[in-house]
Amino acid sequence: MKAMLLTEYKKLELAEIPVPELGPDDVLVQVKACGICGSDIHGYDGSTGRRIPPLVMGHEASGVVASVGSGVSDLPAGTRVTFDSMVWCGKCHFCRRGEMNLCDNRRVLGVSCGEYRQYGAFAEYVAVPRHIVYELPDAVSFEQAALIEAISVAVHAAERTPVSLGDTAVVVGSGMIGLLVIQAIKLAGCSRVIATDLNANRLEVAKTLGADVTIDASKEDVVARVAELTGGRGADVALEVVGATPTVKTAIDSVRKGGTVTLVGNISPNIDLPLQSVVTRELNVLGSCASSGEYPACIKLLETGQIQVEPLITAKATLEEGPAWFERLYAGEPEAMKVLICPAGL
Repeated sequence: MKAMLLTEYKKLELAEIPVPELGPDDVLVQVKACGICGSDIHGYDGSTGRRIPPLVMGHEASGVVASVGSGVSDLPAGTRVTFDSMVWCGKCHFCRRGEMNLCDNRRVLGVSCGEYRQYGAFAEYVAVPRHIVYELPDAVSFEQAALIEAISVAVHAAERTPVSLGDTAVVVGSGMIGLLVIQAIKLAGCSRVIATDLNANRLEVAKTLGADVTIDASKEDVVARVAELTGGRGADVALEVVGATPTVKTAIDSVRKGGTVTLVGNISPNIDLPLQSVVTRELNVLGSCASSGEYPACIKLLETGQIQVEPLITAKATLEEGPAWFERLYAGEPEAMKVLICPAGL
């Protein structure tokens, strides 16, 4: 089969590799669409240590069942599906608690980190365990379904965040995940969502997707503006979707006493935390990692139109065009959000 192979850092090649072999509980999926994630771009140059070549990357995908292992009887060939980006064991302490994202034996598709190498979905076919596969309704396209993994990250973050009806939320960072978080936290019950970013165009998209107020952090003092909008008290919750010291500080400084800050962004391994502000104002600081069982809900939200993804899709490309798109995204392609690789053709 054809695959986009990371042969060395910053070098992707179209290669012929074997079709994955199936275990008894596996499903072979013909990939129809696979999104280029920001983590793929960061791993492309080796900076994360989680994309060690040779590797087929890609973990945000959808497709059609091509064949199944001997132990799978409920997914006939041709079934339209998507699948989780994480392969979890279902047996460890955390899986038994329903916390599959914390699985002791977790593997992520398209990741090679020294501990394991799990080929992903920038290929014509990918093999995944049956228990992470979900059927798609006809109303959800393959392109839309390739964003369900990202939706699940946003929905999980919203579920982690304690929200009461009528609350005010600040979403710090209006990139692709941030734009999904804006929608998810509003569905969770916030009556007012304030979106911040440095990019005016992204803030315009944020408005169309449900943000009630937008703040351009390059032109305004975000914390002062949030205080003004909340009678000096601060927002009830903040969700930080960047992962850097300045934006984490903005999120912490934007919430009221007793408020909650949910950390979703994960770019920097370490940040500076304003400890005294957290302690003396008795803030709740939560981490939110990937998703944990939210796929069915996310598929329904997409099917019913309660979460919109079309404004986030920048381009669709073939496998052959994939390496050039990686170069463009790595160089900082202006205004690009989600580029979909379509191994079966456009």
